[in-house]
Amino acid sequence: MGRTVLLLVAVVLVAYYVYIPLPGDIEEPWRLMLETRQLKIISDLVSFAELLGINHFMDSLQLLMRFQEVPATSDENVTVTETTFNSVPVRVYMPQRKSETLRRGLFFIHGGGWCLGSAALFTYDHLARQTADRLDAVVVSTNYGLAPTYHFPHQFEDVYSALRWFLQEDILERYGVDPRRVGVSGDSAGGNLAAAVTQQLIQDPDVKTKLKVQALIYPALQALDMNLPSYQEGPYFPILSTSLMVRFWSEYFTTDRTLEKAMLLNQHVPMESSHLFQFVNWSSLLPERYKTGHFYKSPTPGSSEFAKKYPGFLDVKACPLLANDNTLSHLPLTYIITCQYDVLRDDGLMYVTRLQNVGVHVIHHHFEEGFHGAFTLHGFKIADRMQNQYLSWLMKNL
Repeated sequence: MGRTVLLLVAVVLVAYYVYIPLPGDIEEPWRLMLETRQLKIISDLVSFAELLGINHFMDSLQLLMRFQEVPATSDENVTVTETTFNSVPVRVYMPQRKSETLRRGLFFIHGGGWCLGSAALFTYDHLARQTADRLDAVVVSTNYGLAPTYHFPHQFEDVYSALRWFLQEDILERYGVDPRRVGVSGDSAGGNLAAAVTQQLIQDPDVKTKLKVQALIYPALQALDMNLPSYQEGPYFPILSTSLMVRFWSEYFTTDRTLEKAMLLNQHVPMESSHLFQFVNWSSLLPERYKTGHFYKSPTPGSSEFAKKYPGFLDVKACPLLANDNTLSHLPLTYIITCQYDVLRDDGLMYVTRLQNVGVHVIHHHFEEGFHGAFTLHGFKIADRMQNQYLSWLMKNL
């Protein structure tokens, strides 16, 4: 009897931690299941530690992710240095080969839900090296203060401060960067920050260097409506679930988890701010195929206390989709990647629509078999395809 119980327990654990139902068109499903298994085990362990009061969920994940960081080591193709831009730590990647002309410059912002990650993570270090070498570009990979130690607008301010420093004429000259060929890029929360600082730059009269392009990889762009079709479909998407994304959003603004609970219920935006929903109304901004089977319901008005305590979720610097049409119309050439199996899919799709509506030239690559995090899953076939398309676009347009 005891052996039978142990066997049943073992079967349940294997089913829970190994087998994950995935959409049929996702490549390398068993490899992705194994990758997701590790994330589930780690997530459950740190959640348990948080429940016991041992450590904050995000602090524990930050600690574990440091084991995936690599030193700033130069190689035969790229020189890597660590420095600070206006007191913000950055890594600078410069091609070793000599150049007869000024180089492209790319300012890259890592993802991680404003809570996790760094420029030193292996995946971002590898991407920056590849970008610098293939594009013959100077790549600045920036860090920024992370939640829960820091909350909005600290992350935005760190990134904007470092970018403004980089865009100074003497700094660009020092690194041999052509001021006419500078772009900003980022993935996930980094895509959010990239979109936000790009909007801010066009309103900043003190910045003379203008961005040529922005490249946003499955960006998070709004925190008003947590009931978009992609959020409704997302509880079982790989890597990033609906509940985890909402936790990231709420942690960006506060450690008070009552905001997270209200966001999960879609009851956090007060009535007096309901006019902002026009900018994120998926019923008018999503292509028809993504609305199929879903019915738009205006979010239930929430307490004005949340907006008073944590106004960030109503701020365009945190939610770039809230920008008005006039601001959007002045944005540079834009590249956006979205993935079918991603809770942030519809954020990107709505931004594509809004930018196109105001005449911004947008190139949009949608990966039908894609999922959140795929861009930096080193060694996966889909990561290679996504990065190749991204680098090819930058090669042509930056």
